[in-house]
Amino acid sequence: MRVEDRAGVFWRWWTAGTTSLVGSAVGSVALPLTALTVLDASAFQMGVIAAASYVAWIVIGLPAGVIVQRLPLRGAQVGADLARAVAVASIPLAWWWGHLTVAHLVVTALVVSFANVLFDVANSTFLPSIVDREQLQSRNSLTSATHAATQLSGPSLGGLAVQALGAVPTLLVDSASYLVSAALLRTLPASRVDVPERWPPVGELIREGWRFVVHHPVTGPSMWAATAMNFVCGAQLALFPLYLVRELHAPAGLVGVLLAVEGVGALVGAALTTRITARIGTARALIAAGFTTVAGAFLLPWGTGRLAYAAFAAGSIIFSLGTVVLSVTTRTYRQIASPPDLLSRVMATVRFVSWGAIPVGGLVAGALAGPLGARATLFVFAATLVCAPLVLLLSPVRHLRDLTDHDRDDPTRPAAPPVTVGGR
Repeated sequence: MRVEDRAGVFWRWWTAGTTSLVGSAVGSVALPLTALTVLDASAFQMGVIAAASYVAWIVIGLPAGVIVQRLPLRGAQVGADLARAVAVASIPLAWWWGHLTVAHLVVTALVVSFANVLFDVANSTFLPSIVDREQLQSRNSLTSATHAATQLSGPSLGGLAVQALGAVPTLLVDSASYLVSAALLRTLPASRVDVPERWPPVGELIREGWRFVVHHPVTGPSMWAATAMNFVCGAQLALFPLYLVRELHAPAGLVGVLLAVEGVGALVGAALTTRITARIGTARALIAAGFTTVAGAFLLPWGTGRLAYAAFAAGSIIFSLGTVVLSVTTRTYRQIASPPDLLSRVMATVRFVSWGAIPVGGLVAGALAGPLGARATLFVFAATLVCAPLVLLLSPVRHLRDLTDHDRDDPTRPAAPPVTVGGR
């Protein structure tokens, strides 16, 4: 594929993802506010809804890599978008008919969660096929920056839309964004898939990907550090709306603004990741990012009144900055270091473990917030986040400047052949 053609494919892929991200960011405000203001959900119910949004990583996270490997990547992404659009649109329909319940929100979150798993694995696997290896980090940084920008603008727009339209009708924006994304992705070239005469057993394929990740001296520790971070992120997803609405008594518009502030940190982190890793090395950047997230997590629940709003905003910025640096750096390394035939399974294994911690964190947070309160529970989870930098310090990553130094020191590692895109 010519350079200009690859660039055009990438930008259509990027536009599709950006459109759905904006809608999802709006929905991330509208859905919990629907539960809180329309259905008067309890703290535990909020935890269940947050957990349902990510539980699919536990259920099909590992087989997702095998499923994606056997499906056309473009078709998997389009199908996931359509499933998400229908599921989210069902909430306004049930509300208009007078049958909306918390159980309906949980089921919708589950459907979206399963679609998210397949979409994310397919999307991450598709990117290296349309981007040159030398551009992977910059393209991953761009996608993270885009995600940050949508997180910055989307929740604010969501909060304003909820005030103007109501929480439930605002979810139609999220549904429409998935339809636009599906239409754009449908225009991308289908990836060329080499189909063997006979596929090995699913269990064997899963175990092969699992062994590669957990026994890898760099990818393994990076995955466990990300797992600690995502465990805390799951708690934050469940607790932030509860903390802001019921303990700080913030209005819907301000809730949207405060939830969007994390986009500032993510945007800065995405913009600086390449510069930071070039100056101090990717391995050292990971450790520094781990300690940065700990500082942000402890700052988030401080203070009362306006001071609490300021502390929440500052802590959110610091936390998201560190998270993005770690995410971009480790994702780029996995895409470079993983053999092409293992890439989808490596991505699925890492997401199964690390993203599987998100619903667990949400459930634990929902259970603790009842007796302890949201603020105290946020402090408890901040303390557990210390595990993230510690697992890196206790691994071979501590002795590296750059993560790829390990690969140069390992002469037995085969070089990864280029991945091409066909027009099938």
